[in-house]
Amino acid sequence: MKARIPKGMGGGPQNMQAMLKQAQKMQEDMQLIQEKLDEEVHEISAGGSAVTVKIKGTMEILEINIADDIVDPDDVETLEDLIVAAVNEAIKTVEKHNKEELGKVTAGLGMPGGIL
Repeated sequence: MKARIPKGMGGGPQNMQAMLKQAQKMQEDMQLIQEKLDEEVHEISAGGSAVTVKIKGTMEILEINIADDIVDPDDVETLEDLIVAAVNEAIKTVEKHNKEELGKVTAGLGMPGGIL
């Protein structure tokens, strides 16, 4: 009994060569996108813009701005909470954005973004 290989699967060296070229192209595309994402700067705020964080795609915090009117020496805890919330939101935003952008390259292959 012979096994039947669906059309487009397996096949000869030409098919393998094309698949390797496609994988190499995808890897190059992902590298270019990752380089672009690493340089992007996102600005995220918390507490109604009381604290604003600027973060690069590499998760490097570039800047934290705090509105003057929320600086209260008697309530440092609230300021600390707002900073933590803003930084955490910034990290989530960058992770989600990067995953979505890389996912566009791997779309249809059943691979999550960032695998390669």
